[in-house]
Amino acid sequence: MIQAGDEPDLLQTGGYADKVADDLLYKADEVMSAKTRDNLIPTFAEAGEVDGTQYGIPWVSSSRVMFYNKDVFKKAGVKAPPKTWDELAAAAKKIKDKKAAETPYALPLGPEETQGETMMWELGNGGGYTDGDGKYTIDSPQNVETFEWLKTELVKPGLTYANPASTDRKTAFADFAAGKVGMLNGHPSLIQMAKGGKVDYGVAPIPGKEGPLKSTLGVADWMMAFKDGGAEKEGVKKFLDFTYSKKMLAFDEMYNLMPVTQDALEEMQTNGKHKDLEPFFEVLPSAKFYPLGDTTWDLVSAEIKKTGGKAVVDDPKQVLGDLQKKAETAAAEAK
Repeated sequence: MIQAGDEPDLLQTGGYADKVADDLLYKADEVMSAKTRDNLIPTFAEAGEVDGTQYGIPWVSSSRVMFYNKDVFKKAGVKAPPKTWDELAAAAKKIKDKKAAETPYALPLGPEETQGETMMWELGNGGGYTDGDGKYTIDSPQNVETFEWLKTELVKPGLTYANPASTDRKTAFADFAAGKVGMLNGHPSLIQMAKGGKVDYGVAPIPGKEGPLKSTLGVADWMMAFKDGGAEKEGVKKFLDFTYSKKMLAFDEMYNLMPVTQDALEEMQTNGKHKDLEPFFEVLPSAKFYPLGDTTWDLVSAEIKKTGGKAVVDDPKQVLGDLQKKAETAAAEAK
């Protein structure tokens, strides 16, 4: 519809920045009242900004924690979930030595969601995809060190999949739900899968180099309003204000989703119905996001999905350096 010039009034999808680049969207303050906007979880509202102006309106959210199989840990003699990388490697080695699980740590760096697993590990070493000025830092020393560690301490000793670069998240999740995995990073949908597989699981903050992540990965789907959609701006505002103030809690609870509004978060945290989501609620307000407001991110993310996983089997500096060059070229062409 968008390519044909027949834009919808509203669209709920994965990304918004490319539509901003084409000048297709209303600003959030044009189609939402101040009261409704103020009720959005601040970190998510900020993640919807391009150059300091919000266009993307968060729809549902997700955060990441580490899942572990309690039976596997018990069999391997691992007393508590690891807090650091070294503790994680030590736990994985115990699991391997005791043959407590087929895959001690599931590291899915295949094309499905390489950018997610990558960022969770990079955050544990003070790294990430961009610096404070929004410039790409894919091959920063911290990121190279992170992948060197993964290659040396997890991949080479056989503590994860033989080829993480071709293993997708859906495979890792299915393996965990089948009791074949000791631990992995996951989001709320893994809860139901684990319960369905009768896995006695636990969750903990994701381990970092020196300690647990203070800010984990946050992900959101986005609502956006098109200027040429056809509906009157006031009509769109009326619909969004109603939806975000009256219906979001019911929608989130129906599907056991993570909220994007402060009142829904508070209600879901306190009404006792969502004990399994509490660890995710705790890390939600301080979550870190992909550089969603960068109009080149979709292109850069696609490149990371294609080749990023190779950094744990090939030379990390070269793999990340090639991605950095592509990101810098994309950024230069976008100016």
